[in-house]
Amino acid sequence: MNLGAFSVCLSVKDIHVSKSFYENLGFQIWAGDIKQNWLVMKNENCEIGIFQGIIQKNILTFNPGWTQDNENLEQFTDIREIQKQLKAKGMKMLTEADEASEGPAHFIIEDPDGNQILFDQHR
Repeated sequence: MNLGAFSVCLSVKDIHVSKSFYENLGFQIWAGDIKQNWLVMKNENCEIGIFQGIIQKNILTFNPGWTQDNENLEQFTDIREIQKQLKAKGMKMLTEADEASEGPAHFIIEDPDGNQILFDQHR
């Protein structure tokens, strides 16, 4: 099962302080808008999103259809297929992608410790 690009989305108290902190670790702004309280930052193949007031807690994120550099993959496992496979293994969904739809969609699961995992397909 290919889950696509991986990143961690962090809920931060002060996006400016967090931006400076991660820049000190060698991360650079990759995408986002600090005026809207969100940034995506990269350090080589490591990607983090920092969000102030947008998400409630930290989230692991997989993006089917993207490489780690957010480039489109020609072939990838559609998010609805990933969802079906996980449901067949008994995993409970917090939110579900509409299995009758096509294109962009997302679903969320939770690991045994309450950590949320977002599967977010953009195309």
